[in-house]
Amino acid sequence: MNSPPPNQKRLKYLYQLLVNNFVVAVAVLLAAILLLKATQLGPAEILTWIHEAAGQQAHLFLPIIVSIGLLLGALYLTHQHHSRNVYLLDYACFRHTSDCRVSKASLIEHVHLMPSLDDQSIHFLTRMFAHSGIGDQTYLPSGAHYIPPCLTFGGARSEAEQVIFSSIDDLFAKTSIIPDAIDMLITNCSGFNPVPSLADMIVNKYRLRGDIKSIHMAGMGCSAGLISVEVANKLLQLAPRISHALVVSTEIVSLHFYSGRNFSMLLPNILFRMGGAAVLFSTSRSKSRFKLMHTVRTITAAQDKSYQCAFQEEDEMGEIGVNLSKNLVAVAGDTLQANIREIGSLVLPFSEQLRFLLPAIASKVLHSRKIKPYVPDFRTAFEHICIHAGGRAVIDAVQRSLRLSDEDVEPSRMTLHRFGNTSSSSVWYELGYIDAKSRMQKGDQIWMIGFGSGFKCNSVVLKCIQSASNLDGPWADCIDLYPVGITKVAK
Repeated sequence: MNSPPPNQKRLKYLYQLLVNNFVVAVAVLLAAILLLKATQLGPAEILTWIHEAAGQQAHLFLPIIVSIGLLLGALYLTHQHHSRNVYLLDYACFRHTSDCRVSKASLIEHVHLMPSLDDQSIHFLTRMFAHSGIGDQTYLPSGAHYIPPCLTFGGARSEAEQVIFSSIDDLFAKTSIIPDAIDMLITNCSGFNPVPSLADMIVNKYRLRGDIKSIHMAGMGCSAGLISVEVANKLLQLAPRISHALVVSTEIVSLHFYSGRNFSMLLPNILFRMGGAAVLFSTSRSKSRFKLMHTVRTITAAQDKSYQCAFQEEDEMGEIGVNLSKNLVAVAGDTLQANIREIGSLVLPFSEQLRFLLPAIASKVLHSRKIKPYVPDFRTAFEHICIHAGGRAVIDAVQRSLRLSDEDVEPSRMTLHRFGNTSSSSVWYELGYIDAKSRMQKGDQIWMIGFGSGFKCNSVVLKCIQSASNLDGPWADCIDLYPVGITKVAK
């Protein structure tokens, strides 16, 4: 993305400085007027002039004073009844083992040996692998390495135990938290839902308390990780003063390999890889790394095209898979626009909100479609942006829509390249990338954006209150190799 000319940058900076500090600017202006008058009049005359000016303009000053009083009163009441602060102590992503690593060349070789695929399907998959933005170091469960894949229910349960227990073990080690301190447990996995549930599996493994509040979410797609954050926030609002909520996000791919020939249903085979994350939230600021600032959820499932754009079904041969509609990227863009209207009002400085509002009002008043809507500069509110690494097309669309630079979307592209689409846990791998690069500073704000079936777009805003490098995380063995260039392949 081309940077604006220096003069334009300076004008933009002056505009933001003036509008965002309007009250200060007015005070400075009034002080300047008084100073100017003081140089022309004596001490007695200046007091007389102020008194006369105030008397003549009383009809203007009185509403302003009343408005300021009401505003201060509202702010006081809001402060008195504000919701409880929730903090993120730390997080841990699943660190993959080398025996699960798979290269693109191996995958393409396997595709050619699959008896269920015809030449058209093989050509489609080979072409999509080249366009995917996924590198040679992603991971699949052991059963997926056989030809044909040996994908069983037992294999799926083993994958779940490997991913979930490893992530939680790392989190407990990082935070020094003991299992008895966990008051709430929220798990999410869209497609694999055994009996007993994944939440029960964790309770059994770590012998969690009998009064723990546990919730498992299924079928909510890749956005379930951020929905789980909101659920944890809501539960902690009602909890005792010092409470902890453990959120575990994953997608188990062992049972979800589509072996048919429908191109739209073959796409998930290209994108999805194994992964997961464990995140610990608390009502205590002590030792926490981030403060949870905002959560915003948007769902457009009332519209058929949104509801059906990621749909699990049987193909004409009876093979089950997830059908990704051609409208998916467009639906994601529309849902994102609805989400950013709400998140923008919470985080953007007044200068950006004003620039967004004026064209919208002018367009309605003048009934003109020629007035283009202003796209807010979200970089005025956030130092880091983590866009769900759902696929190259999704990241490209969000980058264009929000006018982000390549540096802004680097964590998302590199996560897709290194780990593929790990579904609901992808934003935590992206946060791990930022940490591993030592780019996180105290006071930085992070915007996490998740997309999921339904269709849903969810936002979570975090503020860093304690910077730390995640040198022992999933990027530890490769962070020095990144960022890498993503070659554009001709269509």
